[in-house]
Amino acid sequence: MERIASIAPQLLQFSPDALIVVDARGSIEFANATTRALFGYTREELIGQPIEMLVPERLRQRHGVHLSAFLRDPTNREMGARVIDLFARRADGSEFPADIRLAVIHDEDKIYVAAAIRDMSERRTIQQALIAAREEADRANNAKSRFLATASHDLRQPLQTIRLLNASLLTLTHALPDLHLLLRNQEQAIDIASRLLNALLDVTRLEAGAVEPQLSPVSLTAICADLKREFAPLAATKGIELTMPDAAAGIHTDRILLTQLLQNLVGNALKYTERGWVRVSIGGDANAVTIDVEDSGRGIPEEKLERIFDEYYQVDIEGAQRSGVGLGLAIVREVARLLGYSVAVTSTLQRGTRVRVRIPLDRVSLAGPMPDSANPAPTAVTTRRGRLILLEDNDSVRAATELFLTLEGYDTHSAGTVAEAEPLLRDLRPDDLFISDYHLEGKLTGLDVLHELRTRHQRDVPAILLSGDLQSMMRFVKNAIPQCRFLSKPVDTSALLGAITELTGG
Repeated sequence: MERIASIAPQLLQFSPDALIVVDARGSIEFANATTRALFGYTREELIGQPIEMLVPERLRQRHGVHLSAFLRDPTNREMGARVIDLFARRADGSEFPADIRLAVIHDEDKIYVAAAIRDMSERRTIQQALIAAREEADRANNAKSRFLATASHDLRQPLQTIRLLNASLLTLTHALPDLHLLLRNQEQAIDIASRLLNALLDVTRLEAGAVEPQLSPVSLTAICADLKREFAPLAATKGIELTMPDAAAGIHTDRILLTQLLQNLVGNALKYTERGWVRVSIGGDANAVTIDVEDSGRGIPEEKLERIFDEYYQVDIEGAQRSGVGLGLAIVREVARLLGYSVAVTSTLQRGTRVRVRIPLDRVSLAGPMPDSANPAPTAVTTRRGRLILLEDNDSVRAATELFLTLEGYDTHSAGTVAEAEPLLRDLRPDDLFISDYHLEGKLTGLDVLHELRTRHQRDVPAILLSGDLQSMMRFVKNAIPQCRFLSKPVDTSALLGAITELTGG
């Protein structure tokens, strides 16, 4: 202790901070050696001088007010308990941003204030650089968000037009086998381009942080029913048995994101399974609910399991046709991260693969009714076709859609704006079906028009809503809407015709 006491004066003199002590009048009573390096004044030049000499002239009046207020109500506190961000003045007149920490010293009936002063120039520069970098990152993220919003809608519109025109040509060329075959090949190319665009936009949105999970009670059974309707035609075409669970189960999650995760897993399983089965099952233990997607496909080599969630990585298996760009499982990885789930893969060559999604128990809804599917099966159908009322503000998409539906035998009437569609909507017949793009002029949406239409006619007018950004649209749909189907652009023509058939009985 004696040794420490003997070196204490040296510790004060050569402290990293400049230490100054002033009396109740603001007169400097003590200055350590570091003060000279910081301010350029010798100790002798400082002692007895007013503290204001170290304050820039433009700030002296304000500093005097602060000092007087502090001395009127001094409180004993640890050094650093009071931090004031000021500018200090050197002997040569230059200024620097200063971090000043105050402490009160009581010596019998006298009061002193000790100030530890540090030059904050370097830290200020770093802070300004960080602020500038953050602002630049925010600008980049905002630009990316604007791009994604535009791309989700605008890039899909021409694909929508091409797909519908190709479908129309297919209808017209049944008697020309060679041309019909060429159009079928073109249809496959359009489908591949559509899937690639969707995957690129999805993974970019997720990685850019443009997706914020919206948690609510969700029925796993309803999601599986949607998946069964979506993938049953593909499974039937390949002769694969597709099995979904029917036991009631509910969790607290983002319905759109979880559906997207499972869509990619089921689609991947069907892609790499040539015969046999694809099975979705729900299980769990004391800590979690699990969703398994299993298949009897080709399997994945053990040395490649670690890379399957990488972007643009595809497992090359002898005899398997390469398709897509390898973004499906990258999307699964990002969605699982957002939702706080874990994903594990086990696989055996020539025997199949199992992907297990593990959902922590604190995210499971154990009670309460679960909402129905977002795309419920229609509750009523008519026995004859009515008109199709199409509202689409893109001229080329509207013309291609009307041509396709007309060639399919539907009495189709279209409009480019709500005002143009008003005569048709006002005189809507009981058997008519309303088809609309979600994004219309201004802030109006197809869903707004549908709600107004149903209110006006006092019935559940059957409707199909199309969107180039189905995920964003579905976030506005909190509950299932009866007699309404939601389809993504570029729309699959088979899905469009299937939805029309379900809703009209055609």
